[in-house]
This record gives sequence, structure tokens and C-alpha cells, in this order.
Amino acid sequence: MLSVKNELLQTLGIVLEQLLPGAGAKAAFENPKLAEHGDLATNAAMQLAKPLKQPPRQVAESLRSALLSTPAFSTWVEAVEIAGPGFINIRLKPAAKQQVVREVLTQAARYGHRTPRGQRMMVEFVSANPTGPLHVGHGRQGALGDAICNLYATQGWEVYREFYYNDAGVQINTLATSVQLRARGFKPGDPEWPEAAYNGDYIADIAADFMAKKTVRSDDREYTASGDVNDLDGMRLFAVAYLRHEQDLDLQAFAVKFDNYYLESSLYTSGKVDSAVQKLREAGKTYEHDGALWLKSTEYGDDKDRVMRKGDGTYTYFVPDVAYHITKFERGFEKVVNIQGTDHHGTIARVRAGLQAVGLGIPAGFPDYVLHTMVRVVRGGQEVKISKRAGSYVTLRDLIEWTSKDAVRFFLLSRKPDTEYTFDVDLAVQKNNDNPVYYVQYAHARICSVINTWREKEGGQRSALKDVDLSVLDSPAALNLMLQLAKYPEMLTAAAQDFAPHDVTFYLRELAAAYHSYYDAERILVEDEKLKLARLALVAATAQVLQNGLAVLGVSAPEKM
Repeated sequence: MLSVKNELLQTLGIVLEQLLPGAGAKAAFENPKLAEHGDLATNAAMQLAKPLKQPPRQVAESLRSALLSTPAFSTWVEAVEIAGPGFINIRLKPAAKQQVVREVLTQAARYGHRTPRGQRMMVEFVSANPTGPLHVGHGRQGALGDAICNLYATQGWEVYREFYYNDAGVQINTLATSVQLRARGFKPGDPEWPEAAYNGDYIADIAADFMAKKTVRSDDREYTASGDVNDLDGMRLFAVAYLRHEQDLDLQAFAVKFDNYYLESSLYTSGKVDSAVQKLREAGKTYEHDGALWLKSTEYGDDKDRVMRKGDGTYTYFVPDVAYHITKFERGFEKVVNIQGTDHHGTIARVRAGLQAVGLGIPAGFPDYVLHTMVRVVRGGQEVKISKRAGSYVTLRDLIEWTSKDAVRFFLLSRKPDTEYTFDVDLAVQKNNDNPVYYVQYAHARICSVINTWREKEGGQRSALKDVDLSVLDSPAALNLMLQLAKYPEMLTAAAQDFAPHDVTFYLRELAAAYHSYYDAERILVEDEKLKLARLALVAATAQVLQNGLAVLGVSAPEKM
């Protein structure tokens, strides 16, 4: 149906251009919210009324007559109706809607994908400091980042995933000190235990393995412990490698992969931080005041100028962020997206100000940010706030072990990122229609069961369904299901533009509902061969789109449940 819609849209543009030169470029269709208003709509007549100096309904009548006289509209359109002050509602013939089945079965996993555009984008997400296990907030960020990457890949972007982490600084020093105290036999609650130390059982595990002189490996490093309780630097390196390994296990359980791990320390050792500061000074965008170096960030929309270098000579935390994002720009990424918690909101203006001020031609909106709230976890009707392993929060691995990777991904993506979300563990393991991921996956498995029954009993081949006669698919339930399939490509485009993978979850639930309604309304494996094959083609296309949409979310499409 996408090809039909494009043909009709092109025809609309030609007719509008004939009525008013220049109007054709603005040709567009809307999807009516109510089914009784038709399948497509346009308000072009109301937009042309003023420049043509005619009443909107008069323009609509002219437009209607011109459209109905074209080959495209006579082939694919059942009726063109004028409503209200001049809206034009278009009702498609069943044959137009049936085209989507062939499009889906022909394009398969590529249905909804746009052609490669030759542009690169980077999405930075998770970016957890190696000071403890990944928590549920990291899980929400991981699900968001991975789904946004998948969404943009469907739109023809070459997508690059990056994990940035702080492998130096106060938090890492606190981690090393905490491990050393555990190695010396102290524990939380002892007089010697600092308030700022990390309390989880994982600290004791790191200390025990360090004293046992073990070797730890992660995606980006390897380290062998000395076993010397006084080797604080060694403990720091070992603890970072240990926790990077733990995070790798969390990410593997969540099926999230990265193309690169970027170390904050490398920004200092490579001189990139000093270079960024020097560029800002040379551009005249800094000044000295009260012994500190300030950035003139108010010149770029910030509410006040920001300190870059404090009186003690150390840089404030947004300075390495500026240096880091300069590297992203210099690496040739046309689009950069950061997935971060809402607590990072205050850094956006100052980072963007620093990037514009540096004089490299970095655009004002670089990078894009997607900010998310934290997640409450409820189990047995009670909020779960801590994990024995982590000491102060629920870990991502806890949540996966309690439910499943699929449930965690789907649930964490089912709301807008900046809205509060409560993860109901009990709901996530239910096998009924109240559980949204089960509801969608069951629709796919239900279809696979029907197709497998047909294959086993009659030796049918799924690949042959794309060539069957679809003309008998004209019932209300079938037409509604085909309209849902046709919405998929535009839904993907809109979801990518808005950084809104939750739109995919909503769509999949609507598609699953349309299929369940169709299944209840019409028997698929009927005696009539022509009707049976057409219905099998329709449900096979539905299974394909369910699978495609779930893949965008990083969720599996099981054939049996």
C-alpha cells in the first residue's frame, strides 16, 4: 500500500500544481483518526482557498473532480468525499489495501526500511562509571539507546554505538579505598568504614579476588591482581577491570553491544581537554575572574557564564564533556545523540555553548539529548529499593533474572523516556493479555502455529504466499488488519524523528489487537483454496511486521509459546 499511497500523493501534487503553481510541493496526506472518515485525508482545499480567492468547498469540489479524473485515483480510490469546511476524505478500494500484503512478503525484514542515506550517526548510552553493577536506570538507558539505534538504522543511517566511562576521579578513588578496606577485613558499619564508601557485597568479592591474585578480562582491558593489600593503585586498576567485566555480563544478558568504549582518562592523556580549553581561549570566549577561568556561555543561551577551571587548577566536569564531543564531531558523525538521566539536564546548555564557542563550525543543536527518568520496581505489591549484591539499588541483572530480557526491554520502552515508570515484576511474568509483551509475542506465535499446521498437512511453502490472489480479502476485519500493516513504515519514520521507541510498542499492541480480532472473526484454514491462501498471506505478512517491530525493540519473536 505504500507504493499506492506514493502514487496517489504524486498525483495530488500534480493536480495541486495545476490549480496553483508552487502548491504541489506541499502535497500531503493525513491519516484520519476515525475510520468513518476514510483511509486518507487532505486539507489542501482550505490551504488554497485564500490564494485562489475562492470558498474552501468550491476549491474542494474542483480538486475532487480533478483527482477523480486521474488514472491513479480511478484505479485505487473508491470515493473522494468533501467534509466540513473543505476537508477531502479518500476511501481506498480493497485492491489498494491488499497491496501491502505483497509488499511485506516481498520485502520481508526490510519492510519499513529506507534506502541508505550515506550519513553517520553516533548514539552514546549507558556510559556507567565502573563503580558498581548496572542498575535499572542503566537498563532503561540501554533499552532506549539500542532501540533508537535500531530505529535510525531503518531510516538508512549508519549507526555507531559508544559507551563512555569515567575511569578516573573521586568515584574511582572511593572504589579503590572501599576495596582496600574490605581486603583489610573491615566492613560497612565498622568505625573505620567511611560514609562515602561503597557498601555492596560486590566490593567484598572484588577484594577477595584481588587478594587471590586473579586475572579479570573485559571488552576493553585485562588486569592481574598483585595480592598486595597496600597496592592501592593496583586495586584501582583491578576494580575497574572487574566491574567492567561485570557490566559486560549485564550488557550481554540484555543483548546490548557497543562499537567502542571511550575512556574519559584518554581525554586528559591525549591532551584533548587542554586543546579544547586553548581553542576557547584563542576564540576569545573565556575570561579570568576570582582566580578561575570562565566560559562566556551566556553568549550561547546559557542562563549564566560557567567556571571551566577552578582556582585549584582542576577542570569542572563539563569541560571534558566539551572535549569529548569535539572528538565526536571530528570523527565525522553528522548526528550525535546522548541518552542520559534527567539529572544531566543542567549540562546541556553549557556543553552546547562550549561546542559552538570553540570555532569549529559545530551546529547549535549538537548533540541531541534524550533524557530519561529513573524506574521504580514493584514486586508482590511492594516497592523493591535495594539489592543485596549492589547494596543500595535494584540491578539490571536482578530484573532480567526475575522476568526475562524481552520483558525488561519491552516494559522499559513502553513509556516516553521523560515520564516516571513503575516496573511491575509480577505483571512481566504473567502469561495473559494483561502483559503487553506476552500479548504481542503470542500474536506472532499464534500465526506461526497456523502456518506450520498448513505446511505440515498440505506441504505449503511460506515463500509462495507473496504471489497468491488477494482479491478475496475484502472483509472489514481483513481490511482493518491491512491498514494497520500499512501504517508501519510511517510509524518508524516518525518514531525515529521523535526519539520515541515507545511509539513502536504502542503500534505493536495495536497490530496484535487487530490480528487477534481478525483471528476471532475469520477462520484461516478453510476449504476454499483461494480464500485460504489469501488469508494465510495476510497473517504471514502480519507475523513479518510483528517480527520486524519487535526486532527494533531488541525483543524476540517466538514461534511457540
